[in-house]
Amino acid sequence: MDKNNKVNGAYIPRSVNAEFRDTITDISYDHFGHRLALSSTDHTIQIWDLSHDGTYHLISKFRSHSGSVWKVTWAHPEFGQILATCSLDRTAIIWEEVLDATVDTKRSSDQTSHWAKRATLVDSRTSLTDIRFAPKHLGLMLVTCATDGHVRIYEAPDITNISHWSLRDEFNCKMACSSITWNQSRIHPPMLAVGSDDANSPSPKVLIYEYNEHLRRWIKVDAVASATDPVHDLSFAPYIGRSYHLLGIASKNVQIVTIKTQSNTPSSMTTSSLTSSMVPQTAPLTPATSHLSQQAQPASTSRFDIKTVAQFDDHLSQVWRVSWNITGTILASSGDDGTVRMWKSNYLDNWKPLGVLNDNVGAQTSNQTGDHEENG
Repeated sequence: MDKNNKVNGAYIPRSVNAEFRDTITDISYDHFGHRLALSSTDHTIQIWDLSHDGTYHLISKFRSHSGSVWKVTWAHPEFGQILATCSLDRTAIIWEEVLDATVDTKRSSDQTSHWAKRATLVDSRTSLTDIRFAPKHLGLMLVTCATDGHVRIYEAPDITNISHWSLRDEFNCKMACSSITWNQSRIHPPMLAVGSDDANSPSPKVLIYEYNEHLRRWIKVDAVASATDPVHDLSFAPYIGRSYHLLGIASKNVQIVTIKTQSNTPSSMTTSSLTSSMVPQTAPLTPATSHLSQQAQPASTSRFDIKTVAQFDDHLSQVWRVSWNITGTILASSGDDGTVRMWKSNYLDNWKPLGVLNDNVGAQTSNQTGDHEENG
């Protein structure tokens, strides 16, 4: 965080006067934390830039959809300044920043940013509830999920032409989807966690899918049995060489889950085969192929040992968002109590509260973790 956001070593809140006409539905920082994208039920998107004094200023505001915009997300900057949004209007839109060639590349504080619509994805028949770009090592790919349970993976075969996107794969979770997240690991098979807010379904509300190189499709490999309440958000922690994956879950509480490969079961895919399995395809799956892949999923003993290592009810309300720091060592959560709470594990892998952020008193930190807060 910028040093201007600290006073005497404590973080202070900075406000953004967004002035939307309706509810803000999502907030997304870019890779470096220098830009902020906001979406709203008033159908618009706002882009804010971080100034040298630590404040944000509005650089772009535009109408994006014909319905409420549920999520907005940034692509990795390696691919340029690219945004994706999804909406109640059943579409996902890819946006690219277009700078005026007459303006110097060192943008002044009052320069307006222009965003061009490059592609509209119209495959969904119901509201799209989440959209996420894949980790950069998989290429320029993104995933969407919808209220009818369908998950779709798209790819831009030519990263210099983001007007063309191919439907790489599609599967049905058989329950309404509310959120989705990519596993960031480069050395494991591509993995997705899908969350559901379907209160009528008796099934676990978090499903784990993995890309199988031999079958060349996504397979449901497990579910988080402890996730029985409607899920609002999911986030895989950045992978830094652990022997397991960390997943944060936002529901009526905060859950932290470990996903570890069973030692007595072989991986479905080697590291060397990852690149070959995710090479660009020139045509999307046909509906018949997609339907067939759902019927042919093999039944087998789970390869994963999934454990809930922490559960926190401190928000005393619904939890709407979870997010990790860059090292995957601190989880932040926001809830209906109007606070952002942070959680960290100590050297014994016991998760404890680290601090609380709110717009009245700034940060209140806790020393229960037994070590100091890490940067990031």
